[in-house]
Amino acid sequence: MDRVALRGLKARGHHGVFPREREEGQTFIVDLTLGLDTRPAAADDDLAKTVHYGIVAEEVVAVVEGEPVDLIETLAERIARACLKHDGVQQVEVCVHKPDAPISVPFDDVTVTITRSRV
Repeated sequence: MDRVALRGLKARGHHGVFPREREEGQTFIVDLTLGLDTRPAAADDDLAKTVHYGIVAEEVVAVVEGEPVDLIETLAERIARACLKHDGVQQVEVCVHKPDAPISVPFDDVTVTITRSRV
């Protein structure tokens, strides 16, 4: 399976279990790897035969900016479902970063990574 990757999509969301997270919001970063067969698109040099990653990026940002959820696991699942709606995308790996998570000790990042497929 071929892969199309998007790294570092940034959007402000209001996800989290604490009132401050819901009120103030924070930046979330999303990395995606879409699994699909790119051969038809490459053979015909035709965007319509592959995934339009610009549209996927816009949809992912809309999910992050959309309805708040408590868990980044839930957010990752919603993002995966949005990606799998695209024809040709057979599998997606979603990594959601929450670099400003409310943790009381020094840290660099918190991530949740999921893999989902049509089958």
